[in-house]
Amino acid sequence: MTAAETALAAGPVAPRPAHRDANVLRWLAAYTASLIGDSVYFVALAWSAQKVAGPAEVGLVMAAGAFPRALLMLGGGVAADRFGVRRIVLGSDAVRCFLILAVAAGVAVTAPALWILVALALAFGAVDALFVPAVGALPPRITTPDQLARVTGMRTLSMRVSQISGPPLGGLAMGLGGAPAAFAVAGALFALSLPLLLTVRLRPLNMPDAGEAVDAADVRSDPPAPAGAWQDLLGGLLYLRRHPLIGPLIAVIAISELGLTGTLNVGMILLNGERGWGPSGYGWIISGFGAGATVGAVLLTVAGRLPRAGLTLAGTLLVGCVGAAAIALVPALPLAVALAAAVGLAMGVCGTLANALVQTAADPAYLGRVTSVVMLTSVGLAPMSYPVVGAAIGVWGSAPVFVGCGVFGSVGVVVALACGTVRRAELPGSRPRPSKT
Repeated sequence: MTAAETALAAGPVAPRPAHRDANVLRWLAAYTASLIGDSVYFVALAWSAQKVAGPAEVGLVMAAGAFPRALLMLGGGVAADRFGVRRIVLGSDAVRCFLILAVAAGVAVTAPALWILVALALAFGAVDALFVPAVGALPPRITTPDQLARVTGMRTLSMRVSQISGPPLGGLAMGLGGAPAAFAVAGALFALSLPLLLTVRLRPLNMPDAGEAVDAADVRSDPPAPAGAWQDLLGGLLYLRRHPLIGPLIAVIAISELGLTGTLNVGMILLNGERGWGPSGYGWIISGFGAGATVGAVLLTVAGRLPRAGLTLAGTLLVGCVGAAAIALVPALPLAVALAAAVGLAMGVCGTLANALVQTAADPAYLGRVTSVVMLTSVGLAPMSYPVVGAAIGVWGSAPVFVGCGVFGSVGVVVALACGTVRRAELPGSRPRPSKT
């Protein structure tokens, strides 16, 4: 018997777990370097603005990048689907690297003028509108569907690592060499991600899993490109509206983001001020949330998938909403920290499941546009709740607003349970290797 016949007799080979796949690990290393670079960049931008401008101008500089990012995000999804995620990811990451290193060189010979920082923030936000949808559409192209939840957990873990390590690294660079050093470190991290991304192999669209029988009729090619980008965008939105699972899932994500993001960011600062817990108390609460979210990401990275994904998503979202509302009702800091950890764990699992379900359900030809809409809910819609939450707390205090936001976020639970496709949603599972007979 030949080697090929022996392999066929043994049955299909089970896919390699994502956390042991060198291709996935190269992508993860590149993604982590890029995220840490983002964190260092924001530290450098904020401190540079603080040195040359007043509080209002600092807020302007920090908000400048959000406008082009939100405005152009859907267009970035169209570009990813039209021109390919690999090309867009590499091109936009290279431009980000060039921008940051150019500014590092500029501020090394002259003071970081306010107009330079605003221009950098606007340009960086516009390029990010291309990079974010494209990099978000990569996971289904580097792993098999049954490993996607694990890869999404690894991605969430990478985000937490960057949030923990990026700001201290940026602060250290600012302390040792000022703004030029901090911008240079951010640019170097973007430069590090580029060769790693170049080595990442992408799976063809609709490629079957290892060992799966292939029928030519089952392997779809990309649909012909419409006449223009506008038609592409409308086609993507129409696809979302008609999809029985992705549309309701995005509604759940958007409702939960609007209900909880402002509460956990702006509201937590104001609550901390009301209670007199001080900066260290706020740090403990945020650390508790981050620790819980990290545990959730590790859980899905190790487990690979959770059964009854739709029901688990709804349940963890409910826990997150109840916990977020209750934080404003507890009198002691240790209880608030414990609740924040529970909220972080629940929302970490909920968010990872939601993204994995969206990516496994999406037609690969629309994945860039789908990802851009999902990201728009967090970087575009969610920040709109910040001034509303702040003003409401100023009028009614923290407790009523936290409870109200928790109730609003719970509407997402109702939507998830009322929609049968979400309630019954399951992630693809690993098929066991057939036994020899």
